[in-house]
Amino acid sequence: MNRATAQDAVLADGVTLRKMTAADLEMAYAMSTELRWPHRLEDWQLAFALGQGVVAERDGAVVATGLTWRWDRNFATLGLIIVAEACRGQRIGHRVMEALMAEAQPRRILLYATAEGRGLYERLGFVRIGEVRQHQGTALPAPLVALDPGWRLRPASHRDLDALIALDARARGMHRPALIATLVAEASHAVVLDHDSVAQGFALLRRFGRGWSIGPVTAPDALGAQALIAHLTGLNAGRFTRIDIDFDSGLAEWIETLGMRRVGTVTTMVFGEPPASDAGPRLFALATQAFG
Repeated sequence: MNRATAQDAVLADGVTLRKMTAADLEMAYAMSTELRWPHRLEDWQLAFALGQGVVAERDGAVVATGLTWRWDRNFATLGLIIVAEACRGQRIGHRVMEALMAEAQPRRILLYATAEGRGLYERLGFVRIGEVRQHQGTALPAPLVALDPGWRLRPASHRDLDALIALDARARGMHRPALIATLVAEASHAVVLDHDSVAQGFALLRRFGRGWSIGPVTAPDALGAQALIAHLTGLNAGRFTRIDIDFDSGLAEWIETLGMRRVGTVTTMVFGEPPASDAGPRLFALATQAFG
């Protein structure tokens, strides 16, 4: 399906695919609320501001949504893919995905699949490359993690932004300056992991969904990630807090001691070659499941 057809096609069943506009966000928010997704209207507005969306419409009502974020020339992510319950089983999700993929290509594409969506994505050529665990709950006071000599945590400043963008690119394998700049500006707390006055990792705490979210978390090793997460968890103690971690991080049991229990799992999937991080920093926690 070419882009023009994907974006503005009126199909035999009365479903129209078109570009998402800001006027669609209230209805998209209502759809995600019906699914008990935690997203606020503000979360939808942020996602839309950073990407491009597609909606499926029937009789003037939005019945499906999806967004694409084209981070750089090589990679994009897809997310917030929803089909109204009454319209499932009619290949509407398949059409939305085709439109999103047309927007993203020729980039390689990353997404995080729920159990319900995984079969569709596999039929479209996506393959599994990992797993992400969603943890959330009322954050508990966290003991500080002792760091080796030469390492320290400090608040981020505006002078760190270029370094944080570079750390994220090395850890995620894609260049996302607009995302990191926006999330840093939104964060209530941004903390940097330094070694001999050189930034080696960072983590953000910001409002999201039902409460607060920690992410992304980038660090050279698990100890550094624990130090960053414990610091932000301690600052947010007593508040509902969420973190989405790479299952291979080895941090799941430790995070549960901080009051954030595992409540869900999504599958990391890619269309094309997966992004490759270098031997330096590693992404321990996502910005969000939509952004990656």
